[in-house]
Amino acid sequence: MTIDSHQHFWKFNEVRDAWITPDMEVIRKDFLPDQLLKIFQTNAVDGCVAVQADESEDENKFLLGLASEYSFIKAVVGWLDFKSPAIEEKLIHAKKEKKLKGFRNIIQGKPDELYLTNASFKNGLKWLSSFNLRYDLLVYQDQLPSLNRFVENFPDQFFMLDHLGKPAIKYKEIKRWREQIRILSKHPLTYCKLSGMVTEADWKHWKYEDLSPYLEIAAEFFGVERLCFGSDWPVCLLAASYGEVQGILTRFLGQVSEEERKKVMGGNAIRFYQID
Repeated sequence: MTIDSHQHFWKFNEVRDAWITPDMEVIRKDFLPDQLLKIFQTNAVDGCVAVQADESEDENKFLLGLASEYSFIKAVVGWLDFKSPAIEEKLIHAKKEKKLKGFRNIIQGKPDELYLTNASFKNGLKWLSSFNLRYDLLVYQDQLPSLNRFVENFPDQFFMLDHLGKPAIKYKEIKRWREQIRILSKHPLTYCKLSGMVTEADWKHWKYEDLSPYLEIAAEFFGVERLCFGSDWPVCLLAASYGEVQGILTRFLGQVSEEERKKVMGGNAIRFYQID
């Protein structure tokens, strides 16, 4: 199966979704499953992992509601406040939801003390492995050193790095990012999504050759066993169509075997998110 490991749904709200600024006009509207289903049928994609875009438990209800209605939504990555003293109780409740496979917090651009060095957050996150739930890591490139120190606290936790750690592709900065990715890949339970690249590049003028060095490095350190295709739809529409994003991976994976291609395009996501 081909599984898109990273996409979003929302009913656009100008206040709640303030991160979608006026220069992002193309995504300042609703994006719902019927739209994505047509895209999947065109591009031979079998299913997806819906990832939170809003930091609220209402987001979990919204995504799980869609997942119950649309069978192609195979898994949900939701949101919880891991600083909450009631986190164990919340996870007990969450575990009852069959398609709720993990969680994510918006760590990108936030000071370390809010998440990566926050004792309450780390203590809450330590509950995840006992519930066999996954965690997506969303950071900018300059946060990777702190992230590497952070993951050392969780030897039994499965992590997924979103968007290759958001390297500065537009500015062709690669050396420092490469070293931090090398370190992160040594955590054997950490995977990496090959997603979000076009929006870290020059939106209007990117080309495959701008992206391929980052793909090569991710493959070098994580190997085909821990890489996952993700579109980041609809955010990707800022810079590329769904077909163009998928085409980047199709071209890149032309150098590996068919068995290895299937792992990156779906098998690894199925294994990581424990998709039935």
